[in-house]
Amino acid sequence: MTWSGRLLVATPSLEHPEFARTVILLLQHDDEEGALGLIVNRPLATEVVEVLPEWAGLAGEPSVVFGGGPVQPTGAICIGRRRPGAPLVGAFSELEGSPVLGTIDLDSPVEELARVVESVRVFAGYAGWTAGQLEAEVEDGSWWVLDALPGDAFSPSPGALWSQVLRRQGPPLAFAANHPGDPTLN
Repeated sequence: MTWSGRLLVATPSLEHPEFARTVILLLQHDDEEGALGLIVNRPLATEVVEVLPEWAGLAGEPSVVFGGGPVQPTGAICIGRRRPGAPLVGAFSELEGSPVLGTIDLDSPVEELARVVESVRVFAGYAGWTAGQLEAEVEDGSWWVLDALPGDAFSPSPGALWSQVLRRQGPPLAFAANHPGDPTLN
């Protein structure tokens, strides 16, 4: 079983501040290797132009760096959304389960990728799990594993993504979209 290309959506019971109300795009999931994903709904204050000026023209809105997760927060991972009908190039590694999304080699010439991708998103750090760890967290009720739409990782309103993904699931998951962040304020 592989969940690569799918979303991990934090359940309301996941209160750890690093992951509460997060939506994670799983880039890799393997029963023996574990999993690696990017939090796609945590924009940071740093503009892409400040850290990777050559990529700023391809950055989707908001054109900021996103906090991808707690692992290697000083490292960068970039994903791109391929243009319809664009050929694959070596600097774009198609994401399993999605012919539209892929990881981008930031050392590649921007001009080469500008013909292939319509937008990119840059992440500082990533979320990672050892073999069996993610499956145990799903079993414990910390995460829902849901299908991703190509636009999820590039939402222009990342702060609303958690609720949007849940609402489109229909009942009973859609009811969780209205769960207050702090139930004592309900």
